[in-house]
Amino acid sequence: MSGHSHAKTVMATKMANAAKKGKIYSKYGRLITIAVKDGGGSGDPTKNSKLRATIEQAKAMDMPKENIERAIKRGTGELAGENLEEVSYEGFGPGGIALIIDGITDNPNRTLSEIKSILNQNNGKMAGEGAVRWMFDKKGAITVPIEGKSKEELELMAIELGADDVKTNEDKLDIYTKPEDLENVKKSLEEKGIKVESASLDYIAKEEVEVSEKEKEQIQRLFETLDENDAVNDIYSNLKN
Repeated sequence: MSGHSHAKTVMATKMANAAKKGKIYSKYGRLITIAVKDGGGSGDPTKNSKLRATIEQAKAMDMPKENIERAIKRGTGELAGENLEEVSYEGFGPGGIALIIDGITDNPNRTLSEIKSILNQNNGKMAGEGAVRWMFDKKGAITVPIEGKSKEELELMAIELGADDVKTNEDKLDIYTKPEDLENVKKSLEEKGIKVESASLDYIAKEEVEVSEKEKEQIQRLFETLDENDAVNDIYSNLKN
């Protein structure tokens, strides 16, 4: 799980629960709005790669088209919206695992207090800026389902198309690229007829750590509690499966 955002993993497993969908759509709405603003106010996904990737992720979560369009309009200013800010926190979890927690909020002070409280209640603690981030590399991360294909052929194809590294994760392949190569590798895979399940810029741990089964259970509870927070979008760690 350390190859990708734990929050996205948690959200994906919750899609069968209708009560959770509103919260997931709200989170992706904020991500889309921020992607528009980060792209200089461009609501055109053909000209804004971050927006295009975020919309694709939102669609994978079955987010309705009208919700996506409203979020874009809040980003362009066509609709009034919250004054949103991107936030990022560093910390440690059970077993001493390193954490990076990214989110979007309209109240940074409140969100900081909430994240501190969640960590303290789950055998974790906040860390100072830079205390954890050095343990990770920012990389493009692409997930493709193996679906009966030859794992070896998929791995070779990904490397030939510009991937830096490839890892098998159960019935999926995690493909890692340089940040600037993410879009090109994704597009090349799709042109080869390979289904791309997700593509994003993620923090990838340089070294993974092993923990006990008891600590794994505590960590899972921590991830789920963090994911329940409206402001949290992505949780990265150096936990080894």
